[in-house]
Amino acid sequence: MNTMNSSDYIQLEEKYGAHNYHPLPVVLDRGEGVYVWDVEGKKYFDFLSAYSAVNQGHSHPKIVEALVNQASKLALTSRAFYNSKLGEYEKKITELFGFDKVLPMNSGAEAVETAVKIARKWSYEVKGIAENQAQIIVCDNNFHGRTTTIVSFSNDPDASTNYGPFTPGFIKIPYNSLEALEQILQDQSATTAAFLVEPIQGEAGVYVPDAGYLKGALELCKKYNVLFIADEVQTGIARTGQLIACHHEGVQPDILILGKALSGGMYPVSAVLADDHIMNVIKPGQHGSTFGGNPMACAVAMAALDVVADEGLSERAEKLGKRFRDEIEKIITKTDLIVSVRGKGLLNAIIINDTQDSPTAWNLCVDLMKNGLLAKPTHGNIIRLAPPLVITEEQLTECLAIIKKTVLEYKR
Repeated sequence: MNTMNSSDYIQLEEKYGAHNYHPLPVVLDRGEGVYVWDVEGKKYFDFLSAYSAVNQGHSHPKIVEALVNQASKLALTSRAFYNSKLGEYEKKITELFGFDKVLPMNSGAEAVETAVKIARKWSYEVKGIAENQAQIIVCDNNFHGRTTTIVSFSNDPDASTNYGPFTPGFIKIPYNSLEALEQILQDQSATTAAFLVEPIQGEAGVYVPDAGYLKGALELCKKYNVLFIADEVQTGIARTGQLIACHHEGVQPDILILGKALSGGMYPVSAVLADDHIMNVIKPGQHGSTFGGNPMACAVAMAALDVVADEGLSERAEKLGKRFRDEIEKIITKTDLIVSVRGKGLLNAIIINDTQDSPTAWNLCVDLMKNGLLAKPTHGNIIRLAPPLVITEEQLTECLAIIKKTVLEYKR
């Protein structure tokens, strides 16, 4: 009989694990739908959704079934051989998102790295940029992962300090500025391969750009023969009220990056999608992954995508997200603790009325935890609130009551 408690598990991680995260002091043991339970059996609403990886809810039975069935049959072959699941999955995902080809990977960061490689290769072999001169435009305050190349174009000191020397070939501009993008393209389009952007900057604090920003950026990229790359690892798969956030403006990116909820959080699955005139620059032996496109990943991803469609999760996120922001606005009128709420669909954040280096947002999250709801600060004074998309109206009402009680009772 296990006699360990939360404190014991936390001490184990502190002693034997690298200290590269700062978790809330809760030890989770089980999850189902919108709920998780700690090792003592206390139930919580999950309002982080593993950074939007479990959009379909914890342990969705259809996804679990696909995982178990495929694991008992064939889990991994490598890409040295064909397998009976990959082609079926490739057909499903490319038709669903409207692309000719997909390159399957595992993690979101891997998929971003893959998109960067494809864009550079395209720029040399199709656009005709001189070798090793290609540049990719990125945005300030981006978060695309933590590999050495990706942190090379981060302006978060925690991500980049003491990890150099860095990979060259990136130009940083302000987010949500078509003027800045056009200026760079006017001056340097001859050596620019792509523009890499998050449709909503999630890790930076759920920054939603102005209406028309994505559409305008795509038009500028087309004008100057530059690829538009959308990193939808966090915003994709119904999170913002559309299948991908770009669809809010009718934008079809040249390269689409997906991950996280592509597997419903059940297994690491990511994907890079593009049409033939871009993807066909990749030839055998030029890029790959032992686990990318493995049968288990394919079975899980197909089931996860079916859940999104069958349960109308995009529509639910759109409807409940509007209600959530409306109700938070009402809470704001009763307190000076919250400055504002922002977001799209069920990807939202509240901005706390304090400095980034203050403990207020963290302490508020601890109080929310005590009241049965799990969320986490980002960038000091911002709390991201993103429940699984399977949440019901009734469950959302209960969560809003917890948030209201916690906020109004908070003592600075």
